[in-house]
Order: sequence, then C-alpha cells, then structure tokens
Amino acid sequence: MSFDIMLPFWGEPKYLFEAVESVLAQDSEDWHLTVIDDRYGDPQVPQYLAALDDPRITYLENDENLGVAGNFRRSIELATSDYLMVMGCDDVLLPNYVSTMQRAIATNPQVDIIQPGVETIDSAGKIRWNLADRIKYKLRPNTSAGPQILTGDNAASRLLVGDWLYWPSLTFRRETIAATPFREGYEVVLDLGVVIDILMGGGKLLLLPEVTFRYRRHDESVSSVKLLDGSRFAEERSYFAQARQAAQARGWKKSARAANTYLTSRAHALALLPQAIKHRNKNGAKTLVRHAFGRL
Repeated sequence: MSFDIMLPFWGEPKYLFEAVESVLAQDSEDWHLTVIDDRYGDPQVPQYLAALDDPRITYLENDENLGVAGNFRRSIELATSDYLMVMGCDDVLLPNYVSTMQRAIATNPQVDIIQPGVETIDSAGKIRWNLADRIKYKLRPNTSAGPQILTGDNAASRLLVGDWLYWPSLTFRRETIAATPFREGYEVVLDLGVVIDILMGGGKLLLLPEVTFRYRRHDESVSSVKLLDGSRFAEERSYFAQARQAAQARGWKKSARAANTYLTSRAHALALLPQAIKHRNKNGAKTLVRHAFGRL
C-alpha cells in the first residue's frame, strides 16, 4: 500500500534534512515524500534534495507563502495515496512509522485518523518530557492492552477535556481529511477543530501503542509565543463555545460538558498567570484570568 508523506517546509534547513533522513531510513519502501517549500528561500534545500536523486522524493516551491493552514490544504490537494501524513519539518520519523501505519490500516481499514505512540525531543534531539507532555500522557487512553478505536461522544469529549494528540504524527484517510476543511479564523486550535469535526461526522480514531514518531518542541512555536499575551486562550474560548453548540446539537452530553468546562485549558492559563505578572503584561494577565475563571 502506497503512503504519502507530505512535508511543508519553513525554517532551519538542518532540521528538514534530519526529517528527510528519517523518511529515507524507513523499514518499508512503499512511500512517497513531497517537500513543499513555503518560499523560505534557502538554496541548500533544493540542492540537498536534488543530490539525493531519489524518485520517491518530490520537491515543490509555493508561488507565495501559504502559512500553516495553507500548506496543510495544499498537502491534501497534492496527495494521491489513500492515506497520508503531514509531517512537521523539524520532526523525526522512527524507522517503523510507515510499516506500522500500513499494518494498522490493513487491520482496521475503516479508520479515518491514526495516532501512534510519540516521543518528544528538544532542539538538540534529546528526549524531553515537559509538563504538557506528561499531561497528554495522563489524558491519552491507555493502549497497554493493544490498539483502541474511539468514536463519537466518547472520543470528542476526551479531546475537549485536553488535546492529547500530536498533530504532525497523525495519519489521515485522504478522502476524510479532504472533506473536512480548517475552521476560518483560528491558528492555534486548527488541528483540534479538524479532528473534532471528523469525529462529529462519524469518523473513527485509532490509537496505537507503538512509538513511531519524535515530536520536536521549540519555545518559539506559534502556540507558545501566544501564551503570555493571552491570545491563544481567547482563541480557545471562542472554539470551545462553538464546539459546545455543535455537541449540544448532536445530543453529545459529555462533549458539551467538556467544552463548557475546558478544565485543562483553564488550568494552563492559571499556571501562566505568575509569568504574565512577572513580565508586567497587564492585558495578558487579564485575558488569562478571564479564561481561567470566566464562563463561555
């Protein structure tokens, strides 16, 4: 079974090269890698890929900078296999990623999203588990007894309590993700919104115990720079209000309750409040307090 690995690129080339090397190291050869250069402008990238001279690798450059959402859309448009992943340009596949996905799909052909086991690494590639990762681990359903398939209210409510998915590690059924557009007006919660929409459309989420992916954390990520100014949480409040309404319309009581309380998100805002005060970020502190103690 052919498998598409889509790799939008903007940033430090050395991380991209490491990501590409991890694809080349797969223990399954039935894959195609598409590198989408979002107008970063570093000649090292096309030169490096051309030197590889591998017919399984395609290099494309966007006509204009598309950003996160735009590159995800283009990745879906360009994919031709039934299943695909949109990999982060600084993340790393373990050698068993593609083969594990292929076995999972063969065993569970009805699933729409697959979440494998994930390790997180720092800028130097060392395995690091910060507080967010520990919380994700606690919230993630237990797969020690084997893979789990989650659907409906049960799946959505678990994610609305706290998003324990690692977006760049996910494999999607192309037909499903192509029919589920990003919600307009969001940056940080784009990924959660898409997954919840797939679940509300009857989609199935498969969780695997096998660790196949390394997710790299940087302090300068889009979500982290929006933390202290509170803009991330304003966006989350808006999304949770929409999710609550959608859940209520479907009669999904657990999901509506989880969206209404958004406990993990509140706790996150509260934990950041001392930093906002320390940095004398008055507006950010107000937004954090409102998010932590306010109502939708």
